[in-house]
Amino acid sequence: MNHQTAETQDAVLGRAAAGDSAAFEEIVRAHQSMVFSVACHFLRDPGRAEEIAQEAFLRLYQNLDRIESQAHLVQWLRKVTWRCAIDELRRAGHGKETALDDAPDPVAPDPPGDLLLTDRLHKLVASLPPRARMMVILRYQEDLDLAEIAKTMDVPLNTVKSGLSRALGVLRQKLNRVLGDAEYETA
Repeated sequence: MNHQTAETQDAVLGRAAAGDSAAFEEIVRAHQSMVFSVACHFLRDPGRAEEIAQEAFLRLYQNLDRIESQAHLVQWLRKVTWRCAIDELRRAGHGKETALDDAPDPVAPDPPGDLLLTDRLHKLVASLPPRARMMVILRYQEDLDLAEIAKTMDVPLNTVKSGLSRALGVLRQKLNRVLGDAEYETA
């Protein structure tokens, strides 16, 4: 749907809201990678991320009549995906709030010489508490601006600014610790 005009996208949305299953399938195809990406980066489990995506699209189907436009649809899907992922963490018993400074460092080390690869960064981001992790994912993985993150997470803009700043500081400290430990191990 990204190649269509806004009017065409809104028409597809209108047809889906009126019960056109082909239009709803088109909406799912157009947005499934974004929904799965947010859930998978947050949960770091593709199977659970698929379940979250299914839940998000089920909720979309149930609420199609409330979606006002294509832009509203994208924002709504991000918000629902975030909420479903948090609910999944709570159900799994991993949703305990942790102070950012108290979040554990990842335990599985990467092979020597491989410290700055993507997997290391994903592990460090995954070690953040849920809210900080989602802010980092939305900003740097999904490339949202701060206002979009605030809207998605239902928090004030200043909360996003300070939360991201603090999360990046913690990530920087953890990375320095990991790199420092690696330097001592190879020396």
